[in-house]
Amino acid sequence: MSGRIEARLKELGIELPQQQAPWANYVPYTISGELVFISGQICQWNGERRHVGRLGGFVNCAPDFTDMPQVINGASDLMVEIFGDIGRHARLAVGASSLPGGLAVEIEATFEIG
Repeated sequence: MSGRIEARLKELGIELPQQQAPWANYVPYTISGELVFISGQICQWNGERRHVGRLGGFVNCAPDFTDMPQVINGASDLMVEIFGDIGRHARLAVGASSLPGGLAVEIEATFEIG
């Protein structure tokens, strides 16, 4: 499966960033059986802006902003574009008054690997 995923990423022109150390006392992911739990990922790329079942999205927004699902659609669309129908997922999209580092969006996910 990983070979197919890598080929699909290359086909889509998507380059994954280097993994960076977490900002606090946690790990970027854990594996339990055939489930992978991905910690919240922020938009940074190799030390500047970093990217990443179930998908959860948190949007840094004002109290009157209600279009969080439309913002998180980008992450959902990417999962389906990469994985096809098996990339379809349950999801949540919520607003937050602030996110780590003042960033706009944070994504967390759970995937089955098997």
